[in-house]
Order: sequence, then structure tokens, then C-alpha cells
Amino acid sequence: MKVSDVNVNSTPKLDQVDNKANVNKLTGSLQGYLVSQGTAPKERPAASVTGKFQAKATLATERPATLNNSLSAARGAQQVASLSAIKSAQRVSALAPTALPDGKPETFYDGKFVGANGQAYATTTPLSQIPPVRPSNGKQATETIIYVNGISNNKADQAASMQAIANAAGANVIGIHNSTQGTIKDLIQSLGDKVDIGTNQAVDSVAHTVYDALKRGESIHLMGHSQGGLILSRALTDVRKRLMVEDGMSSAQANQALSKVKVETFGAAASSYPDGPQYVHYVNRVDIVPAAVGLGAFKVPFSGDRKAGAGAVVHRFVDTSSPHSLTDTYLKVRVPFDQARRNQF
Repeated sequence: MKVSDVNVNSTPKLDQVDNKANVNKLTGSLQGYLVSQGTAPKERPAASVTGKFQAKATLATERPATLNNSLSAARGAQQVASLSAIKSAQRVSALAPTALPDGKPETFYDGKFVGANGQAYATTTPLSQIPPVRPSNGKQATETIIYVNGISNNKADQAASMQAIANAAGANVIGIHNSTQGTIKDLIQSLGDKVDIGTNQAVDSVAHTVYDALKRGESIHLMGHSQGGLILSRALTDVRKRLMVEDGMSSAQANQALSKVKVETFGAAASSYPDGPQYVHYVNRVDIVPAAVGLGAFKVPFSGDRKAGAGAVVHRFVDTSSPHSLTDTYLKVRVPFDQARRNQF
């Protein structure tokens, strides 16, 4: 009998064998050929082939259990990962500050922090947790500036000014809101600020924020426009007194502590500032606010800008287009703080 005599087409292929009858049929065909050639082993090939297919069948029956075990392990790992992600999100949520509700009366936000999207936050909120207004013009923020607005500015107005500052200065900006009650009441409040009479929530918020930063050994950068500059003057005076009275510092020690405070004012209504902080004051000579009730359109004869704070830089210029505007006038002439302190405008 020749190999060609074996009916291969009628014999199941190895990968098609799925039961014992087919195994025996294939084994019989092979044995018939081997016997004719005188080389048939004793039952070994059949046993070997049968064992192979039995092993294959055993593996097939075991595979679902193995797969189930793997799926169970994967589901367990996924559940652990999901639980871990939930706990992580809960930790982040616990750290995230809660914004105050919108739509409240303007005075509700007086002295409160203002962050991104014009959202207000309680004054007990750490500055590090308040989402700031970031530059929207591609500049990379290098620091955080605390900004106090002037009169007749609601929270939305302040938020718009904060965005303009962030873009101009390349900084993150957080506001302390000086709420408006109308021009007349705002002017009356400003008079109280000038003589340190009455309560101003924005003054208190600035004073607490600066004092807390100094106690932590941190520097802080402040900006104020119009009445906002007056609020900074009053608040910094309060901080200086607190350092000397509560902390027992000498005048020189208080000045040294306050040297960590950088201050920029624009068309401010304050005519004097306490010594200690590093100041840069911008005064448009044709702006009625600083010219009449601020540092003046010109230096004071004989005393110069002594009341502007020790070592202060006062930059006076003329712009008649929109004399008192923060965004259209003052921010256009502003230069980086360190450059301004070198009097390089």
C-alpha cells in the first residue's frame, strides 16, 4: 500500500478533529498504511495522537475557567482604580473653594475676593485656592496680583479690569471687591477713607490679606485704581500699626517687614502712603482725581513726593484721550514693576 492509497481527503484534518470517533478513524488509516510497510509501532502512535487530542480537549474545557478568572481579576482591579479615583476627586473637591452665589445685591460682595469668571469668594478662603483671572493673550503668568477697584464699579466691571491687568502685566489676578452704592455714596465713603473714619470692608480685607502674607514670610503685589489706591493707603497704614502694636516691632522693623509688599497705584485718590512698601504711582497730570485729591499733577514744592512713601517712584505723564481710565490710559503706560522701580519708563 502506498501513501497515495490513504484517502487523505476523506480523513479528517488534525485541526478538524473534535471527537473520539474521528480520532480512531484517522488512527486506523495511518495504522493500515504502516502495517503494509512493516513499520507499524504497537499502539503507540494511536495513543500519542489520542493523547494529543485529549489534551487539546482538556485545554478547551479549562480555558473558560481561566478566562473567567482573568476577567474577575480585571474587574477587581478596575473597581480598585475607580474607588481610588473617587477618593482622589473627593480630596480635590474638599480643597476646592465654594463660590458665593451670583445675583446678590452689590453690597453683598463688598470686601470679598473675586476670581475667574467674576465669581466671588469669602474672605476666609486662602488665596492659593481661589481660581485667578489668567492672561488670555498667550502671556505666561509669573506672579499673582491683588487688585482693588475704584468707585462706581460693580463686580462685573472689576472682573473686566482684572482681565485687562492680567493681559498687560502677564500675571494672575485676584480681586478684592470695593462695592459701589452709587457715585454720591462712594464719594462719601472715600472721604471717610481719607481721614480714617468709618468702616470699609475692602480696607479690612486688604489689611488682613497683607498681614497674613507677611506673617507667613511671603511677598505680595497690590494694585489699586482711583479709590482703590486710597483703600490700599488706608489698609497699609493699618498693617504698619498692627505690626508695631501687636507684634512689638520698631518703626525700622515694620518698614523691613513691609518691604515685601509691592504696590502700584493708578490715578489714586490718596495723597499719602505709609513707609515700608515698594511703591510705583502712576499719575496722569490731566486726571482730576490724583491732581485734586491725590499726589498732585506736580511735585509739592520743597517736599517733593515725600508723602508717596519712602523711596516711592511717581511717574507723571499726560494723556487727554480718557484721563482717568485704567484700561485705556494707565495700563498703556505701565511698565514691568522692577523696570518702573528703576525709573525706566
